[in-house]
Amino acid sequence: MKLALIAHDKKKEDLIRFVTAYKDIFEQHELYATGTTGKMISEEVSLGIHRFKSGPLGGDQEIGAMIANNQMDMIIFFRDPLTAQPHEPDVTALIRLSDVYNVPLATNMGTAEVLIHGLKNGYMSWRDIARGQGKTNGK
Repeated sequence: MKLALIAHDKKKEDLIRFVTAYKDIFEQHELYATGTTGKMISEEVSLGIHRFKSGPLGGDQEIGAMIANNQMDMIIFFRDPLTAQPHEPDVTALIRLSDVYNVPLATNMGTAEVLIHGLKNGYMSWRDIARGQGKTNGK
């Protein structure tokens, strides 16, 4: 599965702790992240990760393009709801795209934990079907 990891500045340390706690699950998947977040995860958790530009410089939109092309399976985006973000329209667009294309999106640690356990337990297999890689009706 292809997983996107994004965090606003005040939430980056929380995301790093989360990825560290579930490293055994994350290392089994293709990871993508916006610039600074990806760099921090790569350095602190030692996971291979494809880095896009930082969010304000278009990284959110690059992940959005993957969603629109059915190439992203899950997004974990630790948002900071208490700080205004200069690229809020990009954040809103990313969330809208995840809804349009039925890509699971966690915006906080509680929801992320539910999604990561679902991933571990095989509850994301429907994404293979959505990408045309799975079998349906015994075919």
